[in-house]
Amino acid sequence: MKNWVRANKGFLAFLMLFGVFRTAVADWNPIPSASMHPNLLEGDVVFVNRLAYNVKVPLTDIVISPTGEPQRGDIVTFSSPANGTRLIKRIVALPGDQVEMRNEKLIINGQPVSYATLGNSTESIRGLGPLAAVQVNERLGERQHAIQLMPQLQARRDFAPLTVPAGQYMMLGDNRDNSEDSRYIGMVPRALLIGRAERVLASADITSNWMPRTERFGMSLYPKE
Repeated sequence: MKNWVRANKGFLAFLMLFGVFRTAVADWNPIPSASMHPNLLEGDVVFVNRLAYNVKVPLTDIVISPTGEPQRGDIVTFSSPANGTRLIKRIVALPGDQVEMRNEKLIINGQPVSYATLGNSTESIRGLGPLAAVQVNERLGERQHAIQLMPQLQARRDFAPLTVPAGQYMMLGDNRDNSEDSRYIGMVPRALLIGRAERVLASADITSNWMPRTERFGMSLYPKE
C-alpha cells in the first residue's frame, strides 16, 4: 500500500485539490427533476459559483467569510433544512421581507408581484400522463423570468403573510405546482446556501433519447444581466 501511494502521490494530490476546488470554489449540479421548468430541464448540468455568497471550510457548511449578498431572482443550490438533500430553487424573498401568496401570486412587502401570461404548454407527469401547463412571466423587482403553473396538480397555492427571519431566505421552484420548496421545507438559512447557479454547462434529453441539447450549452440563467 505504501508503495502504491508513493507511486501515485501526484494523482492523489490532484484528486485532493480537485475535491477542495469543487467543495469551496466552483461546482456543477445535474438537474434531476422538473421542479425548475421551464428554465431548467432534466439533464441540464449547471455551473455553480460557490464563492458567490460565502467562503466555507471545504466539505462543511462552516462559513469563513461572506462574499456577497443573495438577491431576489437568484437561482441557488442549497442543502435542504428538512433532510440535507441538495436542491436548486429560486430566491423569492430576503431576510426581513413580508411575503404572502394568494392564488399562486406573490405579494412582497405589500406590493403584488407582476405577472403576465406567456402561453400554454404540456408536461408529462409519471402516473398521470401529459397535463396542460401555463407559462407565466414573473417580475421580481428589476428581474423577470418564466414560471410554470399546473392547476390539475395538488399544491400549496396560498399562504398567509409571514416575515422571513433574519439570515434566512424563501426559495420557490419555477415549476410552482410541482416543487418541494420553502412552502414545505421552510426557510433556508444562509449557512446552507451552496452557491449561485450561473449557466448551463451541458444538456442532454435524459427523459427521451439522451441526445445532446447543444442549443443549451453555455446558456446563461440570467440572460439580461
